[in-house]
Amino acid sequence: MDHDLSALTHALLDAAGRAGADAADAIGTARRAVGVDVRAGALEEAERAETTEIGLRVFLGRRSAVVSGSDLREESLTAMAERAVAMARVAPEDPHAGLADPAALARDWDAGALDLVDPAPEPDPAELEDAARRAEAAALAVDGISRTDSASASWTSGQVHLAASNGFSGGYARTVASRGCTAIAGEGTGMERDHDADSRAHATDLRSPEEIGAEAAARTLARMNPRRPRTGAYPVVFHERIAASLIGHLMAAASGSAVARGASWLRGRLGEPVLPDGLSLIEDPHRPRALASRPFDAEGLPTQARAVVEAGILKSYTLDLASARKLDLEPTANAARGISSGPGPSAWNLELTQGDLDLDAMLAEMGTGLLVTAMIGATINPNTGDYSRGASGIWIENGVPAYPVSGVTVAGSLPDMLRRITPANDARPWLSRVVPSLRVEGLTLAGD
Repeated sequence: MDHDLSALTHALLDAAGRAGADAADAIGTARRAVGVDVRAGALEEAERAETTEIGLRVFLGRRSAVVSGSDLREESLTAMAERAVAMARVAPEDPHAGLADPAALARDWDAGALDLVDPAPEPDPAELEDAARRAEAAALAVDGISRTDSASASWTSGQVHLAASNGFSGGYARTVASRGCTAIAGEGTGMERDHDADSRAHATDLRSPEEIGAEAAARTLARMNPRRPRTGAYPVVFHERIAASLIGHLMAAASGSAVARGASWLRGRLGEPVLPDGLSLIEDPHRPRALASRPFDAEGLPTQARAVVEAGILKSYTLDLASARKLDLEPTANAARGISSGPGPSAWNLELTQGDLDLDAMLAEMGTGLLVTAMIGATINPNTGDYSRGASGIWIENGVPAYPVSGVTVAGSLPDMLRRITPANDARPWLSRVVPSLRVEGLTLAGD
């Protein structure tokens, strides 16, 4: 059933006012999703869901509380507001809590320019099943693949609307279409698996099911009969598949909430070098069809492009209103929130400067070392940046692949690693994090 999210959020604000709130904001989301899983040539699962949910944050002075629900009746909205106000009365005071200044709110945005909504109708489940079957068939057609763990196809349509007592009211929609396949080879302790997947705002942009299935198979076979290299210090190339994790660790340290808590090795380092001199990290929340694009953030502030890192220098933390107030900085319109929680800082689309070499040329230049294609676990000290992660991939000898590697630990100092990265030129431009393969010299590998 369709619901008017604007009317719902404003009704919540009215209820909050009647319950005694000094200020409030309300968020409403509506979601339709359909998905299909296939295994061994048979339909494994098919599901469809429709949900509409609402959340309310109220303020009594500097005290606040958040409630959420999916009961949209008028009497339920009244009960939600009364419950939120009662919770706020006993909440601790937060001197940094509060809504945005009305003068700072987003105005005259153009959500249509972001092209986040596929104009095609909701796909028929049979269409999704056919895509999943084709992906699985392509994987099974590769010699050496014994079976698949699953092949899937899904589609989601979502809407969000935010309204606040400071005068903000706005919403937008997005669609996401996805395909994926996980292939398996070998038996028993010699079994290996890997996957491939694709997600886009428009289904017509998706890679074909056959390409996804074949790539999942190729990745799985590349993992067969792994060995462990000798322990030592070697150059390491983080494949484009997982290189964004290094930038993710940088962004976690640049989160305003972590910096404000004192739990970040980037605290007090604005204006200092954190990447090589020629590299910049740019956030652009207005990239058309990108999955992290949005016209405004969860506090109604206008999103805009910014340099997180410019020519190697840290220029900005990722800030919502509260963390900006704690650090006495200007917010960067990076607030994100769910139905049942208040805002927190989150990064949007990111792009790292690319290099001149493709992956093969980078490996040839590296000589001997490890190409990491998958990682598990993470031990990262937020205060020092000490880094240790389990990894698997391909051992490179004299610039060419020699044998698969598994069960190795990659260790180093994240601040030092980031200052020494060398980027390739193989980033996928449609991802929300456009990061190429990255080479880091002299990391410690714990193997045999």
